[in-house]
Amino acid sequence: MNKNKLLPLAIAAALGSLSSTSAMAAGFQLAEYSATGLGRAYAGEAAMADNAAAQFRNPAMLTYLPGTQVSTGMIYVDPNVDVDGTTTSLTGKETATSSHDFADAAVVPNFYVSHQVNDQVFLGLALSSNFGMHTKLDDNFKGTQFGNEASVMTMEINPNVAYRINDQFSIGGGVRFVMGEGSIGAKSSGGFAPKGTTLKFMEGDDTSWGWQAGAAWQINDTNRIGFNYRSEVELNLEGHAEGLAFNLYNGGTSPLTDMVQYAGSMGLTLPATAELASFHQLTDKVAVHASVNWTDWSTFEKLEANIPSLSVPSQIVKQENWKDNYRFAVGATYQLNDKTQLRSGVAYDMAAVDDANRTITIPETDRLWLSLGAGYAWSQNLTLDAGFTYIFAKDADVVEPRPGIASDASGAAFGGKFEGQTTGSVWLAGVQATYRF
Repeated sequence: MNKNKLLPLAIAAALGSLSSTSAMAAGFQLAEYSATGLGRAYAGEAAMADNAAAQFRNPAMLTYLPGTQVSTGMIYVDPNVDVDGTTTSLTGKETATSSHDFADAAVVPNFYVSHQVNDQVFLGLALSSNFGMHTKLDDNFKGTQFGNEASVMTMEINPNVAYRINDQFSIGGGVRFVMGEGSIGAKSSGGFAPKGTTLKFMEGDDTSWGWQAGAAWQINDTNRIGFNYRSEVELNLEGHAEGLAFNLYNGGTSPLTDMVQYAGSMGLTLPATAELASFHQLTDKVAVHASVNWTDWSTFEKLEANIPSLSVPSQIVKQENWKDNYRFAVGATYQLNDKTQLRSGVAYDMAAVDDANRTITIPETDRLWLSLGAGYAWSQNLTLDAGFTYIFAKDADVVEPRPGIASDASGAAFGGKFEGQTTGSVWLAGVQATYRF
């Protein structure tokens, strides 16, 4: 697989969302664009402009950033994700199986710069990641026939421009250059092939373009509303595939002993998102903020490989059947003194999949966020921010094969049925520095 030279910069960001129970937002979406927002559970982000990072959630907020500002930071993510259950073989034998702590800790970096051209025009540049995921189940786990690993890694370069129409209204927009790579695999855990035999594995990379647009309405001195929309991005991950499931469509090759690599590609849609947010300054010291987020996860229907050299080029790798999801967040900011600002927030992130379509490799479930943070003005030019979040993931049942899903039914022949539950929690800690010129 050809590697994009800039992709290593995004590996830490992508690994921050290692499974949906450890993901910071629904599905394989990443919310960790700044430590400032982390401290308030990312409540009200499209209506707030603490620093140059604001443009990643609403480019119109650039109009609230005077002069030139540079903001950079990182967020440390420590997930704890387990899956426990039983497998039932084709002969009816039940075996307990589990995979514990299969999501690694990681660091999510970011970098932003903003510049005021004049009273109306503002420019910005953002480098961060919106999507990432990586799961890898233990080799001795007995449900790997339905998937033993899955990953999506992305990095985004996002130049933006904003225009202040008048004292009340601002608009902004930007283009998004997205570099991505992904993989998915499944291995036999018994049955018709030796344990550990690769059934399916596909990996590839691609670059693509998208866009974002936002607006802000300053209702009065103490109340503001912001809106942002980010387009979907279509990736066609070009790389290679291998495994028994593909060998069966390649005449003349032993399906068990020869792991032939086939050139191919796999489409992946990074979904569109939208946010409606508000900010309300109640007193000189106290402000509250809230937001509702929507993600078009219904576009994530299936992972399908195209391998031209096979007798049947189109191969279903995994049926997903996701649905749109919503996230609700509310937070508060308290100005302790001239130098110190305290933050807090709570959020509820709805699952992007029904119980009937949950899978082991992406055990998507509801999440509850509890967040605390602080900002400290070190000097007139330099501000330091920190945030901490603990995420409770709802225990989620998983049953594979799922009824009526052909890709699951074929996997059951190589290890039987799995029935169990995933559990998990995550804690995040972030730091950020902003310098104003």
